Amino acid sequence: MKGTDHEYLREVSPDRLASLLMELAAQLHAERQRRMALEDVLVRRGVIAREEIEALAGDAAFLESSQAALDANLRRLLRIMAEAGDARGPLRNEAL
Repeated sequence: MKGTDHEYLREVSPDRLASLLMELAAQLHAERQRRMALEDVLVRRGVIAREEIEALAGDAAFLESSQAALDANLRRLLRIMAEAGDARGPLRNEAL
């Protein structure tokens, strides 16, 4: 990857990248399923309208406050690339 802006991947093995990808996919699936369930319960109980949920996605204050939490989660996931030990474990402490 020499000559690209992705020099940080040069020392990362394909197995570690695959491990990161699978961990991200598993977490994304679980998060989406839980979010969808939560939204559905809130809408069914009349706590919030679905349109209000959609509008929040464009709210600047919400986006700013959630960005720090998302960044912290990403930093934990990226630690997989630098971890040592048995890489066969799908959910290692470094990613939690």
